[in-house]
Amino acid sequence: MEATAILPVLKKKLAFLSGGKDRRSGLILTIPLCSEQTNMDELSATLDYLLSIPSEKCKARGFTVIVDGRKSQWNVVKTVVLMLQNVIPAEVSLVCVLKPDEFWDKKVTHFCFWKEKDRLGFEVILVSANKLTRYIEPCQLTEEFGGSLVYDHMDWVNKRLVFEKFTKESTSLLDELALINTGSEKGSQQEQERPTDFNILPSVDPETVLQTGHELLSELQQRRFNGSEGGVSWSPMDDELLAQPQVVKLLDSLREQYTRYQEVCRQRSKRTQLEEIQQKVMQVVNWLEGPGSEQLKTQWGIGDSIRASQALQQKHEEIESQHSEWFAVYVELNQQLAALLNAGDEEDLTELKSLQQQLSDVCYRHASQLEFRQNLLQTALEFHGIAQDLSQQLDGLLGMLCADTAPTDGATIQQTLKLLEEKLKSVDITLQSLREKGQALLEQISTQASWAYGKDVSAENKENVDHIQGVMDDMQLRKQRCEDMVDVRRLKMLQMVQLLKCEEDATQAVEWLSELLDALLKTHVRLGDDASEVKILLEKHKKFVDVAQSTYDYGRQLLQATVVLCQSLRCTTRSSGDTLPRLNRVWKQFTVTSEERLHRLEMAHSFHAAAEKIFKESTEQPETLVSIEVFDEAEGTGRSLLDRLTIPVIYPDGTEQYFGSPSDMASTAEHIREKIKSISLKRQQQHEKIQQQQKEQPATCSPDS
Repeated sequence: MEATAILPVLKKKLAFLSGGKDRRSGLILTIPLCSEQTNMDELSATLDYLLSIPSEKCKARGFTVIVDGRKSQWNVVKTVVLMLQNVIPAEVSLVCVLKPDEFWDKKVTHFCFWKEKDRLGFEVILVSANKLTRYIEPCQLTEEFGGSLVYDHMDWVNKRLVFEKFTKESTSLLDELALINTGSEKGSQQEQERPTDFNILPSVDPETVLQTGHELLSELQQRRFNGSEGGVSWSPMDDELLAQPQVVKLLDSLREQYTRYQEVCRQRSKRTQLEEIQQKVMQVVNWLEGPGSEQLKTQWGIGDSIRASQALQQKHEEIESQHSEWFAVYVELNQQLAALLNAGDEEDLTELKSLQQQLSDVCYRHASQLEFRQNLLQTALEFHGIAQDLSQQLDGLLGMLCADTAPTDGATIQQTLKLLEEKLKSVDITLQSLREKGQALLEQISTQASWAYGKDVSAENKENVDHIQGVMDDMQLRKQRCEDMVDVRRLKMLQMVQLLKCEEDATQAVEWLSELLDALLKTHVRLGDDASEVKILLEKHKKFVDVAQSTYDYGRQLLQATVVLCQSLRCTTRSSGDTLPRLNRVWKQFTVTSEERLHRLEMAHSFHAAAEKIFKESTEQPETLVSIEVFDEAEGTGRSLLDRLTIPVIYPDGTEQYFGSPSDMASTAEHIREKIKSISLKRQQQHEKIQQQQKEQPATCSPDS
């Protein structure tokens, strides 16, 4: 019975040989019953298989059977024990039934195994798991019974499958090898006289079977002698369960027959190889010297473009493919010749060496020519690829140079300039690469004549050299033209940058002048509290006007520069139609406003000077009378200034603007009015003083009369 026939049943672990032994060196058979109903037919098949494994000598020592009924019912246990009587009555020496504590006590009286010893043929004892060591050493019990013996049931099943497969394959292979070796020995005499087709191969690979056997043997030996501190750790894979000597014997027989088989194959191969090699060598040499050489003589061009070079390269690859088939034959033949030279007879050495030398010379010569041709075509392809790339770069650069460039903003122009420089630099690098690749290609072509096989290739080489030189000269000329155009475009774009800068600065000048006008109207409001302060304000106003004048002149100069640049660039600009009128308009408004501011400051200075003169003479020379004209001038100037404060600044376009806010104007006007009142008061005081003096004068003159 084989394990594969009952593999599903074996995997259920209805019974197993753990490898443990009782005190009489008998094997321990374990039947672990579970809470579910046990299939007795499957258990019987499992016991039949397990009992077929040990040797007769091992069976003679008897079995100790452990029936684990701790999770099962009493009726199942009793059935299993009675089954043992039918399956292995002679081999069983002791049956240990593990019972749960105080569970079967009442039922034991109905069936006492010890009374049935004679009928059963073996002794049956009921024992608790913790008392099982009274009959079996702990080191021979597995872990579920409180022992230390390691057992893996699935590992055991897998090893049994491997063992049985190896036994079956090795036995079949031994028969086949014996048949092959015997037939070869009988036919050796006929093979020397005439060729034979006797070439029987075994159905399985001997190396694979030997490797499987060695791995199995190594596993058995490792498990058999894997000891621990307590002594040898017996396992279910020892020599008594898996017949380790049988594996060793089969391996020895296989090695012997396989060695003989290898020698038979070697001798047969040696006899047939020599004739085949001689024939193949001549086939290779004849093809290479004939059709192979004719193919190579027709291939000398390098093409005038990428497509042409690729077509030539494809053609060369086809030639290489044909040669490769013969080179593969050469490699195989060379290896065979080397093997025959190492193991050949003396009379064969000279012929073999001659064949090997002839074959090597022809093949190496053709291989070198193929490699040279391949390198030449690859260099030509790279050269044409660089030339095409350079041509595309020059086309792109030329297209960029020919495109109209309108001034948009300085950043865009700077970016365009940078892009032009980068493209020109890339063209320089690519052209240099083209020169280097072209020089390398010319050097390769100059050595091409050495592979001519007597053919005159000067015409083909001259055509190739002229083509390469022509491509490099044409690219150099195109690059020079592009450089000249780049110089012109660079100058034009720099002028554009300058033009845009001038326009931007002119616009900024207009904004600055507008800001100055706005500041003049909104912040230059004060007219001073006295003549000295007004004088300071006049000086500040003059400086302020000078700044505005400089700003206006700067804007005019920038706009004049834009006109010149536009004429040079032959383009229109916004300045002539927008910026210049704005600049002139703002400057006229500023001029009108500044003049009005100057007039008001001058009037304020005259007013404060006249008022201060009145106040000073009245204070320092109270006896001196101020002329009526001075009073009239001061009051008239003050009132004129008040009237002027109420008048807006009128621009040439008819628009009006007031200085400062109404509150600022009201404050300034109030101060002037107060000063006018003070002047009027001084006039009144002087008038009263004059009247007083006139009244006093008659009284003074009467006594004299």
